Amino acid sequence: MRSTFHSLETAKRGIFTQQAAINTVGHNISNANTEGFSRQKVTMVAARPIEAYGLNRSNAPGQLGTGVEFTSITRIRNAFLDQQYREQSHGVGSLEIQTDTLNKLEGYVNEPSDHGIRAVMEKFWSSWSDLSKDPENVTGREILQETSKALMDTFNELNRQLTDLHADLTSNVDVKASEANSLLSTISSLNREIGRIESIGDSANDLRDQRDLMTDKLSKIMNITVSETNQGYTINMGTTNLLEGTTVTPVNAGTLEAAYTSGSLQGGEVHGMIVSRDKYVTEFASQLHTLANTIANGEIEVTIPKGSVLPGTTVPLAADQTITVNGINGLHKLGYTLEDPATAGQDFFVFTADPNSLTGWNYQLNASIAADSNKIATSLRTTTDGGGVTSVIKGNNGLALLMSELKNVKFAFDETAQGGGITQATVNDFYGAVVGALGVQSQEADRLYNNSQMQLDQVQSNRLSVSGVSLDEEMSDLIKYQYAYSASARFMTTFDEMLNKLINGTGVVGR
Repeated sequence: MRSTFHSLETAKRGIFTQQAAINTVGHNISNANTEGFSRQKVTMVAARPIEAYGLNRSNAPGQLGTGVEFTSITRIRNAFLDQQYREQSHGVGSLEIQTDTLNKLEGYVNEPSDHGIRAVMEKFWSSWSDLSKDPENVTGREILQETSKALMDTFNELNRQLTDLHADLTSNVDVKASEANSLLSTISSLNREIGRIESIGDSANDLRDQRDLMTDKLSKIMNITVSETNQGYTINMGTTNLLEGTTVTPVNAGTLEAAYTSGSLQGGEVHGMIVSRDKYVTEFASQLHTLANTIANGEIEVTIPKGSVLPGTTVPLAADQTITVNGINGLHKLGYTLEDPATAGQDFFVFTADPNSLTGWNYQLNASIAADSNKIATSLRTTTDGGGVTSVIKGNNGLALLMSELKNVKFAFDETAQGGGITQATVNDFYGAVVGALGVQSQEADRLYNNSQMQLDQVQSNRLSVSGVSLDEEMSDLIKYQYAYSASARFMTTFDEMLNKLINGTGVVGR
C-alpha cells in the first residue's frame, strides 16, 4: 500500500528546488555587471527513492521516486584560467608603467621641435657665428648671452623634470606598498569569513568572488603565486611569503626594493616603477649630464691660427698650432675679452653643484659673463705698447670663429657614462644617439605592452566565457525553471484534488 501523502512531498521538493534555481538565476542577472562576479548554478539530484510501502516487501516492480533535491549552489570558476590571468597580469602591470615612463621622457625631450635641446644648441652655435662677424657688436654679445642662458635653462628644466619623475616613481612604490597591504588585509579577512561559513556546510560563493577579485588586483601590483589550503589562500611573492591564512606579512618600500634586488620581485606595477626609475630615468639623466658636462669640459682638439697670442705669453705663434683643450671652458680661457689691459676669458659655463647628482645638478652661464657681455672672449690677438702694457685687439674674431666651429668638432665623451659606448662624437651626434635610443626603447616597450595586454584580454575573455553571466542563457534558464515550477505546482494541485475527492466524497452512500 502506497503512502497517501507521498506525491505531495514529491511535489513540494520540486517546487522548493525550482524556486531555488529561479532565485539563483535572478542573483546572476542582478550581478551581470558586477566586477569579479562568477555565475552560480544550482546542482540538482534525484532524491533518494524508497520501496513501495507494505507490511511485507512489495511485489510492485521498481522503487518509488521521491522527486528532486538541490545539493549545492556552486559558482562556475576555472582555477587554471585564474592562474593564467594572474601570471599575465603582473607582466602587463610592469610594462604599463615602463611604457608610461618612456612616453613621459619622450615628451620631456620633445624632439624634433623648435623648443628642444637640439634647436637651442643650434641657436647657441649660430650666435657665436654671428658674433664672429663683428666681435665688438653689443647686440651680438647680448644675443649670445641670452642664447647661452637659454641653453642652460633648457638643460636645467629637463633635469628638474627628471628629478620630479624620479621622486614620483620612488613615492609611488610606497603608495603601491600601502595598496598591497590593504588588499592582503582584505584577503585575510575573507579567508576567515569563508572558513567560518563553509565550516557549517554552506558555500561562500560571493565571498570567494570578492577574494579572487582582490587577488587579481594584487597580481597587477606584484608577481604572486596563490595556493589554497584549509586556512584559505596562501600568497607568496617569489620566495617571500605575504599571506598564510589570516596571517599577513606587510610590505613597505624598503622590503619591495630588497625583493627587487634579490629577484623575488619580477613583475607588477612596483617592478615597473623601480625599473623605470633605476634604468630609464637614471640612465637618461646620466646621458644628459654627460652631454652638458662634455660641452663645458670635454676634451677637444682645436687649431690655434698663427699670429695668435696665448694667455701668459707675449710672442705670437709663428705657425698654426693644434692643441687639446677642455671644452668650451678651456677654449674660452685661451681668448681675450674686450677689457683693457688684455684679460683672458674665464670659464664660460659653471656647475653650481655636483654634476653627477640628480637632485643637486645645476648648469649656469658664468655669473660675471651673464652680468657683463664684455667679458665674453672673442679675440686671440694682443698688442704691447712701448710701456709694456698689453692690450687686446678687439676686432679680432679668432676665438669666436673657433667657438662657432665647435658644432662640427668631435668631443671626448666619458666612456664610463651612459650613452651607448660613445667616446668621440660631435655634440649633435651624441644627443641624436641619446634621443634615438630613447625612441627605440619606447617603441619596444609599447610593442611588449600591447602584446601582453592582448594576451591578458584573451585570458580574461576565456574566463568570462566560463564564469561570466550571459543574459540570454540566464533568461533561457529562467523560462525552463519557471515551467518546471509551474508543473510541480500543478502536480500538487492535481493530487490535492484527488485527496479531496477521496476524503470528502468517499463513504457517503446511504446518508
